[in-house]
Amino acid sequence: IGPVPAVSKLMEKTGMSLEDMDVIELNEAFAAQVLAVLREWKLPNEDNLNVNGSGISLGHPIAATGARILTTLLNEMERRDAQFGLETMCVGGGQGLAAMFERR
Repeated sequence: IGPVPAVSKLMEKTGMSLEDMDVIELNEAFAAQVLAVLREWKLPNEDNLNVNGSGISLGHPIAATGARILTTLLNEMERRDAQFGLETMCVGGGQGLAAMFERR
């Protein structure tokens, strides 16, 4: 569940919250990992989360998952005319990454 502390640090650093994100792409390498992250995040609405599917349905290309997630996020932000998007990654050993993108 590495995305949990990664996102927490990112939101603290930017002064924003998950609720400010128009689109969220959560790396879904394993269903159990997603359930654990969502339990911690307590999102009031999951309608903007993995709106086109995720690693389980779209694919989990080894060494290219981050690029796939980022491309999906940026395309969806463009389609929705969204301002803020969040990309998260879980990495082996419990590590996590989070990146926020702003579209102007």
